[in-house]
Amino acid sequence: MSEANIQRVAIVTGGSAGIGKVICEHLLRDGCEVISLSRRHADVDHPKLHSVEVDLMDRQATLQAASEVAKKYAVNTLVHNAGVIRGALLPEVKLEDLDALVELHLGSAIALTQAVLPTMKAQRFGRIVLMSSRAAVGAVTRTSYSATKAGMLGMARTWALELAPEGITVNVVAPGPIHTDMFYDVIPAGSEREKALQASIPVRRIGESADVARAVSFFADPANSFVTGQVLYVCGGTSVGALTL
Repeated sequence: MSEANIQRVAIVTGGSAGIGKVICEHLLRDGCEVISLSRRHADVDHPKLHSVEVDLMDRQATLQAASEVAKKYAVNTLVHNAGVIRGALLPEVKLEDLDALVELHLGSAIALTQAVLPTMKAQRFGRIVLMSSRAAVGAVTRTSYSATKAGMLGMARTWALELAPEGITVNVVAPGPIHTDMFYDVIPAGSEREKALQASIPVRRIGESADVARAVSFFADPANSFVTGQVLYVCGGTSVGALTL
């Protein structure tokens, strides 16, 4: 199947809010049919948007949802965006939080990819985009989050090598501080802490969900078949300097 004739069908995890919702909107604008997998219904009014409610920390629920979606839709694009932080300094880190983040960030990515891989291979076309984080290179209170988001980098590079001969690319977007509900769960809106964070970012602003969505659209574009195994930091320059949280 030539890239020009591909009917693009995308799964977006965590598509009900924040970055994930904006990714859904951008992919719909790009002509994709989109299936949001999230704990909540995706409130996006579009005839090509389908919402599946599932807790991706629940392995059996994830496997069931992945199987059902793969049977119903010819998915050839996977954007694994869902994530949570569970921040704690090292003495307070809970191993059960680590287990939960491993399941969400890594386990569900594997389960979903395995479910849609037969279609990608049959079409000899696929786009897999994993959502890591600038925190993958280290951030205070982010032991479990940083570890699992860093794990995505190695996993993506491994998949890129394995799947390249099948016409499937695998890349990673790693956002820095982005204005989302999750951001404000950690840093109070309008606080001195938020102002200090903004001042510490080289471009002197906090990112927006659309900044991340544009990076995802680039990796998901059928025309970008020569780009695989890469990590794109969408972080205002914080990955090459210090970041004060």
